[in-house]
Amino acid sequence: MSIPQDSAKGDAPSQMDGDRALVSDLPLQAWSYEATVQQVEAIMARIESGELELADVFDQFAAAVNSLRQCELFLSQRQQQMDLLIETLTDDLE
Repeated sequence: MSIPQDSAKGDAPSQMDGDRALVSDLPLQAWSYEATVQQVEAIMARIESGELELADVFDQFAAAVNSLRQCELFLSQRQQQMDLLIETLTDDLE
């Protein structure tokens, strides 16, 4: 699954590091960090409810891990942008 570029909440990551999957072909406005975190929370609640079949638990857990990787990449990219902005600001002040 991949995360589209230029989402409504800002530019989303375009691909995962290393052998991680590319971002899906969702519409550009479809991905947001907040919505993805909510989806992970909903998945965890379903898993913790004990009502899922074992195979469904594994499928849901895999989906949650994939979503968390997307969030991690998104945050990492935002951190890099912030670091660059701070460096630029610091250079301008000198």
